[in-house]
This record gives sequence, structure tokens and C-alpha cells, in this order.
Amino acid sequence: MPAPDLNGRRVLAVCTNYGVEQDELAQPVDHLRAAGASVDIAAPEGDRIDTLVGDRDPGSPLHATHRLGEVSADGYDLLLVPGGTINADSLRLEDGAVALLRAFSASGRGVAAICHGPWLAVEAGVLEGKTLTSYPSVATDIRNAGGTWVDQEVKVCGANGWTLITSRTPEDLKAFLGAVDDALTA
Repeated sequence: MPAPDLNGRRVLAVCTNYGVEQDELAQPVDHLRAAGASVDIAAPEGDRIDTLVGDRDPGSPLHATHRLGEVSADGYDLLLVPGGTINADSLRLEDGAVALLRAFSASGRGVAAICHGPWLAVEAGVLEGKTLTSYPSVATDIRNAGGTWVDQEVKVCGANGWTLITSRTPEDLKAFLGAVDDALTA
């Protein structure tokens, strides 16, 4: 299967400066950039992002291109929300990240969240009528926020006028990235 042509597409990834699951940020960013997309990474403190592998082992550091407070949804086609328990739990307390997710959904633009990443959508209050997946421990929070949780490798939901792409774990990255590619080329 040929690589998608994502030239002209812009993606914003949001995470905290510590605790993001390495592969859930690095692999999508590398994949999207290799396909021609412009990808920005926003974190609260900007600069260095210390990733983790399996929520405990140090991963390779990455670098933010912007501080979270410096970015808006304007001009981006998709919001990428990686997981990592520490990252996702802290990110949902960042007002700027919550506001970004609300802005993407309200404007009909896509959101792609993996593993614990859907916690940000729970906090944003945008899951009523949506069907999605996540790491299993987030299922009750999703249901309490009005969403329907399913145990699937990837779930794409277009309800309520915006696309939500979700997956469960790093093992689902191939399917997740395929769905992200499809959303960005539709």
C-alpha cells in the first residue's frame, strides 16, 4: 500500500512535558511528517518532553515546537492526543488543552486520541453520543461522560459533526495511523 500524501495537512499534537507514552507520540509524529504533513507539538512548558515506555521506563526525549498557551486550533486539520497515564491525567488539568479539544470538535475538525488520551475528551465534555475506545481503565469515565465504549483496535466515530479516532494501546498504532491517514485524506 503506498504511503499517503499528506502535503498541506497540519496536525497539532498536545502532551505534557513528562509522562507521555513514547511510541504514542513519536510514531504518529514521525509517520505524519514522513507522509508530508506539518506536525507541531505543544506542551505546557515547551521545549523538552520526557517520554516513558510502559508508564515507568524512561524513553527518548522529544522536543515541543510550541508552548501549549501559544497555540490555537486555527489552521490545523487534526488534534493528536497521545496517552501515557501520567501524561493524560495531567493534560486534562491543562485548561489550554481542554479548550483546544473543544475548539476542534466544535469546528468539525478531527481528533485522534490513543490509550489514556481520551481522558482529555472526557474533561472537555464532548463525548455525548460518541462511540470510542481507549485503554480499558478509561471505559467507565467515557460512559459517565455520555460516550459508548467499545473494545476495538481502532474506532472512528463521526457522530455530532466531527470525527473522533481512538485506539487502545501502542499495539494498535498501525490501525490507528491508518485511520488518521484516512481522515486526513478524505
